[in-house]
Amino acid sequence: MESQAGAYLNKRALCSPLGAARLCQLAMGCAVIAMVTHSAGYSGSHGVFCMAAWCFCFAMTIVVFFLDATRLYSCLPISWDNLTVTCAAFATLMFVTASVVYPLFFVRSECPYAGCDVRNFRIAVTVCSILGALAYGAEVALCRARPGQAVVGYMATASGLLKVVQGFVACIIFGALANGSEYSRYAATIFCVVVYAFCFALTALVVVMTVCGRTKAVRCLPFDRFVVVCTLLEVLLYLSASVVWPVFCFDPKYGSPWRPSSCPQGKCPWDSKLVVAVFSFVNFGLYVADLVYSQTIRYTASRVRTNPRL
Repeated sequence: MESQAGAYLNKRALCSPLGAARLCQLAMGCAVIAMVTHSAGYSGSHGVFCMAAWCFCFAMTIVVFFLDATRLYSCLPISWDNLTVTCAAFATLMFVTASVVYPLFFVRSECPYAGCDVRNFRIAVTVCSILGALAYGAEVALCRARPGQAVVGYMATASGLLKVVQGFVACIIFGALANGSEYSRYAATIFCVVVYAFCFALTALVVVMTVCGRTKAVRCLPFDRFVVVCTLLEVLLYLSASVVWPVFCFDPKYGSPWRPSSCPQGKCPWDSKLVVAVFSFVNFGLYVADLVYSQTIRYTASRVRTNPRL
């Protein structure tokens, strides 16, 4: 058998801007986890969330880097380019959220009872988390499809990246709904929850179909048209939810337009309702932007048939 020395490992996984970004992700993730477990510490639901986000993204990056370096991704029945940009976009959002939540609840200007070393470690954790978010953002920027360039995959387009953000925002909405939002008091607010769940499922379906390379599974419609139809439906549903939810939560006839003074901090249903209302408008705007961007995908993809790797 002819030797193929040097062909088994992908040198570009190391010697490329994309490889450098992933190595930075691993370095920052490892530093954050080490400092948190060593001295910075974490506690409560917010600390557990941050630690879970860092650990999950770190483990995901290790798997992606290993599969890319060994070229074993070719054995998987997936669209590798779509998967990696989806993971990078999701990890960017997770790191950004953790970079905001952790210092907000754990970093103080004065030294805590454990001493100034703990405070300094927590500041270092925050800095490394921000650098990690920038590293994941750099990977997204490197993989993102640009006008006039070959479209590697749907998830590399602006519309595909918006799908990831929409799903992330929906998870924030679900978290607020589960935190004593009292959504079951009215049929209208239950309708809004159904809308959030249905749109999330539809968005997840598009992402899964793309990552799994099943874009031809919809026989009656081309995939790009199927995406536009789904996005238009989601825009209409979110528009209705964005109107109905504030009315039945903040109108004096059904709720309170102002935060009750007796409401406990951190466990106030009014706060959860406000979070749902705000992020409903955010997701509505994201779906509108997605609908606008999705109009150009068919044009670009229909003219580019190559699939170059970074």
